[in-house]
Amino acid sequence: MAGKLSAMFGAQDMTKGSPASNLIKFSVPLLIGNLAQQLYSTVDSIVVGNYVGDGALAAVGASGPILNLLLVLFMGISVGAGIMVSQYFGAKEKQKLSDTVGTTITATLISSIFIMIVGPLVSPLLLSALQTPSDIYQMSCDYLVIMFAGIMGSAFYNIISGILRGLGDSFMPLIFLIVACGLNIGLDIWFVAGFGWGVAGVAWATIIAQAISAVLCLIKLFRMHDILVIKWKTLRPKKVLLGQLVRLGLPSGLTQAIFSLAMIIVQSLTNSFGTAVIAANTVVMRVDGFAMMPNFTFGTAMTTFAGQNIGAGRLDRVEKGTKDGMKLGVSVSVVLVGLILLFGRYLMQLFTKTPEVIALGTRMLFILAVGYVAMAVTQIFSGVMRGAGDTMTPMWISIITTVIIRMPIAYGLEALTRPTGGAMGSGAPDCLFISLLISWVLGAVLTGFAYRMGKWKKKSIVKRD
Repeated sequence: MAGKLSAMFGAQDMTKGSPASNLIKFSVPLLIGNLAQQLYSTVDSIVVGNYVGDGALAAVGASGPILNLLLVLFMGISVGAGIMVSQYFGAKEKQKLSDTVGTTITATLISSIFIMIVGPLVSPLLLSALQTPSDIYQMSCDYLVIMFAGIMGSAFYNIISGILRGLGDSFMPLIFLIVACGLNIGLDIWFVAGFGWGVAGVAWATIIAQAISAVLCLIKLFRMHDILVIKWKTLRPKKVLLGQLVRLGLPSGLTQAIFSLAMIIVQSLTNSFGTAVIAANTVVMRVDGFAMMPNFTFGTAMTTFAGQNIGAGRLDRVEKGTKDGMKLGVSVSVVLVGLILLFGRYLMQLFTKTPEVIALGTRMLFILAVGYVAMAVTQIFSGVMRGAGDTMTPMWISIITTVIIRMPIAYGLEALTRPTGGAMGSGAPDCLFISLLISWVLGAVLTGFAYRMGKWKKKSIVKRD
């Protein structure tokens, strides 16, 4: 059975066959994988929310922006590697493909060690700077220190699975992730409900499970001798390839860094509303993770599809695939919006029994709902541009929508809704999500315009005579 599924959904050359069929075959295991990966953070939140309380739930949520900020290094490596791998695979340049993968593995190792040292040192300082409420400060700190100490597993899984997807294989990363996800759920319950470790328990469960998935991905990669060969010589970073990796990945890394900094600033505003709003925001972001999955899935699929076909010189297939991807992405998002509107309250009740948190979170979900359709458009057009090698345009669009648009609107609406003489945090918490919705809609408009301008068509790293 596994062999048949692997044959159906395993590594594929996306320069041949129907673009729509390519995208569906690639996206199905990727979507399931994204679902499984989202379960990591969601199960963490459900377990601490039910077994420890809203304070622990808020602690996990308050830690998120800081964790994301220090993971930007891996985002840059992953995006750069994915583009290079897909284009060299499409161009059938085996040696450059092998050297790219080797350089990426070494860069990931060095970056992981750096984050493992820096993360635990700066976490307490950042939590204090964000005015994290005193009742959740220590729990947040414990969670972050453990997550950073075990960050190497997460880094290698996400980057190596990205390489496998660049080769057209979204099936094996899925299998490895499902194994790790099942282990994570079991360890979550064992460590928190059984041992009473609280927030620290879910952190330990996560890093153990991620380490196992990373090892499995590396074993798979090293056995793909028909596509690439990894040796000690290959692992030595190549200056030209490392430069390309930085050039392609840096814009995405900077985008994520700026986005994370903006989220930290918004998190400071969120913290000013108190623990109940932080807890509601945490739950909404967990549900948001599931709602965004199809968008990120089709965006990733478009990056691989565009990369392989750009590498093969098939620009016509890229344009046809973009139309097919847009139809798929928007259709799925419309269905999800309907489900959120129907079942939003019940989703909130999975995490907490506190009426105030449930009511607030449900209202926030309703505000965001239509924005998921806009994000489908953004992710698909951005995926095409990144796959073609144009990572700068999505970066600037993200900066505009996140920093120039969302942050001022969030703080401005909060100030306008404060009672006379009220302090920050006494305004309407709806400002957090109205500002996010506006930024999403504007992002869709800007990425659509950038795609039609066509600058991305001239960014291929594969040079032709």
